[in-house]
Amino acid sequence: MTNHNRWLLPDGVDEQLPRTAAQLEALRRDALDLFETWGYQLCMPPFVEFLDSLLSGLGEDLELQTFKVTDQVSGRMLGIPADITPQMARIDAHRLPTEHPQRLCYVGPILHTRADKFAGSRNPLQIGAELYGHAGLESDAEVMCLLLALLARSGVQNITLELAHMGIFHGLIAAAGLAGSVEAELREVLLRKSAGELDAVVAREGIHAPFGELFRVLLQLNGDASLLPSARTALRAAPASVQAALDTLSGIIDIVSQRCPRAALHLDLAELRGYRYHTGVLFAAYTPQLGRAMAWGGRYDNVGAYFGRARPATGFSTDLKLVAALSSRVPNLPRRVFAPAGDAPELGTAIAELRACGTVVVQSLPGQTGGAAELGCARILRLEDGRWTARDV
Repeated sequence: MTNHNRWLLPDGVDEQLPRTAAQLEALRRDALDLFETWGYQLCMPPFVEFLDSLLSGLGEDLELQTFKVTDQVSGRMLGIPADITPQMARIDAHRLPTEHPQRLCYVGPILHTRADKFAGSRNPLQIGAELYGHAGLESDAEVMCLLLALLARSGVQNITLELAHMGIFHGLIAAAGLAGSVEAELREVLLRKSAGELDAVVAREGIHAPFGELFRVLLQLNGDASLLPSARTALRAAPASVQAALDTLSGIIDIVSQRCPRAALHLDLAELRGYRYHTGVLFAAYTPQLGRAMAWGGRYDNVGAYFGRARPATGFSTDLKLVAALSSRVPNLPRRVFAPAGDAPELGTAIAELRACGTVVVQSLPGQTGGAAELGCARILRLEDGRWTARDV
């Protein structure tokens, strides 16, 4: 790196300058206040952990996204989190053990080796909420409604919530008796929505005709909530676990529609995104402003087992920087007051009183060039009739 470009950041890594940082901080505070009113308690996991704890047996895709370093103290491998969800599962299992449902939330930086789902950013500010200890569809519906409330409060408009269920795909795989390598290939083909590739895999692997046809059907099952009766008919030959997954989706849609009557819901039964740790319902939030998912969530009941304490779990996450970029809210920036240089007691008292009321006061420094306008101040502190008073510039 030459002298003239040492200030450059790595590809996909960004920083927030004062105006956007202020907006981001306002959204963060607002989001955490919202979570608190729903009973979700804030946790702050560390920015580095032992690697085996971070990966938690969650699959190759999470491992590839995780930066790895060697701990100079223990000699063990450390990882910088690429996803905070495993950390929250560890906290629920061992730091805050309880037999009751537990609601936790978080916000913190993560780091990806390559740009991935968070709209191309390698250093998202991940924010999310997790609900542990309840296996029913009611908890899935709750975290979906909380996500919708977060996006609405943050000023993100025209949100569509897309739903799917891993149980449908897993049920077909188990009934067809397919090996893990074939399962992984079928999953990728369905994610790409490629009917031609799907036909090729079915033919090459000799998948029995009834199951091959059911996999093909999944590609066609996408639409609004009214699609469910058609999905039941199209998948009537599928095993009972698939029917149970459809029942779960139906129940969740009923609850979310009742609690969030304006929510736009969409089904895509071939959507199998995630870090492969999801076990049940999946959901993602979309807005036309972006053209790709901006938030993800779902049920992941198997993660806690890695820590020796399996617990039902469901939750969601998004990148708060992405939320800020999509927000229609106009940041409510405080009006700044410019104060002259000096240590006169009366001036110091006036400045202290303004700051105590939450007013931003920028005091000039001796010899400073530039005044109120250059420092973004709309008012100036002036001495009038023996009193320091803030006046418009």
